[in-house]
Amino acid sequence: MNILILNGSPRPHGGTKAMVDAFATAAEEVGHEVHLFNVASLSIAGCRACEWCHTKGDGRCAFRDDMDLIYDVWDEADMIVLASPVYYGSLTGQLHCALHRTYAPGIPERATKTALFLCSGSPDVYEASERIYHGFVQGYFGTEDCGIFAATTDEAKSEAMAERLRELARSL
Repeated sequence: MNILILNGSPRPHGGTKAMVDAFATAAEEVGHEVHLFNVASLSIAGCRACEWCHTKGDGRCAFRDDMDLIYDVWDEADMIVLASPVYYGSLTGQLHCALHRTYAPGIPERATKTALFLCSGSPDVYEASERIYHGFVQGYFGTEDCGIFAATTDEAKSEAMAERLRELARSL
């Protein structure tokens, strides 16, 4: 299985990264191909609503930036994992920019599964991110929901969470 992970966290040692690492390592160990993009460290502008992608661009965005790296594997992904800390009640701005820019290629051709990893310093702040995931990503793409894994920072870095995410990777 070809797995695309979009990590929206700017923190290289935070809870979101711990969750991503546990899942990605286990996925690779059982033979899945993992494409991990730390979108917070990439240069990805927001969608400019120019509609070039759907008029003259044939599904390609008019603007060249690091989103091209993601476009290169978008339609090859069998599973898409979104990972983000929760900032101001939602996914990070960096992850939102990347998601909005997937308007150009549209629904990924091969993706049949999605999952969402969320982390926050506070409990019970995940509702808006879950609505975005179910409504736009998983719901719009028509993929199987492989789960929402939400945790406070300490929980995200725990062995219990790591094992849950390793089990997800092994079950694919």
